[in-house]
Amino acid sequence: MRAGRSITVAASMFMFASLATAAGELPQVDLERAAAINAGRCMLCHGPEGDSSSPLYPRLAGQHHQYIAKQLADFKSGRRASDTMGGMVQDLAEDEMLALGVFFETKPTKPREARDKDLASVGRFVFHRGNEFSGVAACAGCHGDRGLGTEQLPRLAGQVPRYTEAQLNSFNKRQRTNDNEIMHSIASKLTELEVKAVSLYISTLD
Repeated sequence: MRAGRSITVAASMFMFASLATAAGELPQVDLERAAAINAGRCMLCHGPEGDSSSPLYPRLAGQHHQYIAKQLADFKSGRRASDTMGGMVQDLAEDEMLALGVFFETKPTKPREARDKDLASVGRFVFHRGNEFSGVAACAGCHGDRGLGTEQLPRLAGQVPRYTEAQLNSFNKRQRTNDNEIMHSIASKLTELEVKAVSLYISTLD
């Protein structure tokens, strides 16, 4: 019953945020409350501006507020498994999750410089063209040529490489089950080289 209610809550937050975005503006939220939550629990791992303070944790700056709110709701309901995040979000209300989403979406982003240009070139190929020989679809087909995503799909541009690698491996092993089946299929066909290459290339996008 609780999980079902959490899924409904996530859906309602997503619909509300989508309508606000369709109107051309971010939803009205309590940004002061979001800043306080960030200072008290988020910034230790994700940085004060959502730019990530560790190669292990995702960059939240610039991410779509709908996506952040949905992931937080999924962590709370247990649809997305994480002992750390599950505990962090248990006392958050839906308006606070949405506020955090807007808070991070408004933060500035910046690309990262690839230290291995050759590896990044492989990633660029896979990102834009996929791999027709193994059936890997191009990332750009869903996430856009610049990796900016949509209201339904996450922004990838500028994401921390090791975090992207971890998520692709998690999709491959079916350990992450709160998002669509397409990612399971794609991740299962990627080689280790392709995972590292595309993760590196994504981090250079802005």
